[in-house]
Amino acid sequence: MSSLWTPSGEHPVEDERAQPQVAPVMGAGPSELTDEEAMEAEAQVEALRQRLAEAPVETVLANHCYGLFELGAVYLSAAPAMLPQARMAIDAFGLLVEGLGDRLGEATGPLRDALAQIRLGYVQMEGAHQAADADPGE
Repeated sequence: MSSLWTPSGEHPVEDERAQPQVAPVMGAGPSELTDEEAMEAEAQVEALRQRLAEAPVETVLANHCYGLFELGAVYLSAAPAMLPQARMAIDAFGLLVEGLGDRLGEATGPLRDALAQIRLGYVQMEGAHQAADADPGE
């Protein structure tokens, strides 16, 4: 059994072809909350929104970039590697890092390094898969 990383945490994945089950944000459906619980949940969401608004945008965007890096790594590390999915996550990561450039602040250097690393990993995995397809005896 493998798992899928999402911003809400790790989620077990029974079958690689199955769609991941994403946990609800607050852990319960709206009909399962009492009025008091719903008000508390709303207050928590508002507090989180306020904290997010106070954070530097480059920090928030860098965090999203690292999430895309992790998503690409999850697809690359699947058995067998899910190359089309990994490529899309890596391409999205690259679009942000290269598109925003130095505007990502102090995270720019580490993000560029991470992008180069995961691109290299992708090329190596793709090469290994092409070699295996060319020589089915191995």
